[in-house]
Amino acid sequence: MNMAVNNRVKVAADIELKDRLVAINRVTKVTKGGRTFSFSAIVVVGNENGIIGYGLGKASEVTAAIAKGVEAAKKNLVRVPVLKGTVPHEQIARFGGAEVFIKPASHGTGVVAGGAMRAVLESVGITDVLAKSKGSSNPHNLVKATIEALSMMRDARTVAENRGVSLSKVFNG
Repeated sequence: MNMAVNNRVKVAADIELKDRLVAINRVTKVTKGGRTFSFSAIVVVGNENGIIGYGLGKASEVTAAIAKGVEAAKKNLVRVPVLKGTVPHEQIARFGGAEVFIKPASHGTGVVAGGAMRAVLESVGITDVLAKSKGSSNPHNLVKATIEALSMMRDARTVAENRGVSLSKVFNG
């Protein structure tokens, strides 16, 4: 089912990326000297115009973990089609135990999505969408499943180019 097109984006200095923290996890390592705490942060970056990436940062301090997450997120950016503030069509994607369902919505609906999905959809610049997460609510897998679903999306122009037909033929058959 993994038919995601290669839509990776190179990091350019002119891309204005906003970072959004999805989840922070405190991890405890028990040693003979006591407990050692470290933090892992999952971060989503996007330009709110069709470019999105996620990253995981781990460090002994929260701020350092977030900074590492942002750097990691900037290294794997993907381009996603956004049409009039919503998605082009319905899409289902799975990653691990998380399954997401994304459906286009009319103007004024808003982002109807839970937790980790909401952060991804808002960072990519989608303003109206209906989304449902099924299965695991693990933020790591939810973010990855959402980005996979978005990267599987194809707008009508891409479909027309791939099939070698006109745009009107895509809609009218």
